[in-house]
Amino acid sequence: MSTYRTDDVAVEGGRFDLHVWLPAGGSGPGLLLLQEIFGVGSYIRAVGERLAALGYVVGAPDLFWRLQRNWESDHGAEGLQASFAMVSKFDVPQGVADCVASLHHLEELHEVSGGVGVMGFCLGGSLAYLTSAVASPACCVSYYGSSVAGTLEQLDNIECPALFHFGGADSYIPAEQVDAIRDAVADRDGFTVNVEAAAGHAFDNHESEMFYDAAAAASAWEQTTAFLNRHLPVG
Repeated sequence: MSTYRTDDVAVEGGRFDLHVWLPAGGSGPGLLLLQEIFGVGSYIRAVGERLAALGYVVGAPDLFWRLQRNWESDHGAEGLQASFAMVSKFDVPQGVADCVASLHHLEELHEVSGGVGVMGFCLGGSLAYLTSAVASPACCVSYYGSSVAGTLEQLDNIECPALFHFGGADSYIPAEQVDAIRDAVADRDGFTVNVEAAAGHAFDNHESEMFYDAAAAASAWEQTTAFLNRHLPVG
């Protein structure tokens, strides 16, 4: 069973919480887990526990701390609108800097061995990609990051293997954007794009009836764990 704690990360401008899950064995490779627009809520906490059960030391930073500390919303229609309002005020470059600080914090934990990767969902999917372009994680898993297509120039700065998941019926990320990403990584070793054809946005979020697609979530998670086993193995 995993152990949970909250670490304190100091950066220019203040300090923020890093939610940490330790695997049953007490140590393992690290994974930086980056939140959706809903905050570090019940869904991200469940993913943290899921990854810790695989043997990873997981850290999920409170990325909205500069706006409101430990803010989170529900996963229904009202929560979605509140989350859109919050993310509209989010400073992406500053957020990437906070992600990098969190990555370095994980790297320095005595419980972490074997490298540190980064994984993100929705907003976090974009931030995982952008963090990989300015830091040196062992690998990157990006779930439906809407900013990836518009920042493809950053691909040349990413040196680690990367796995991108998208939904083929995602109303927030047009198919032509996914095609552009697939074309851009086609000749790059270590880069993979997976499209769950029938799925929409946020298909892994089991807390949201409007988004969750169980079949797509299971398919993508199987590919995610295989990717992690190759590039960030436990034990």
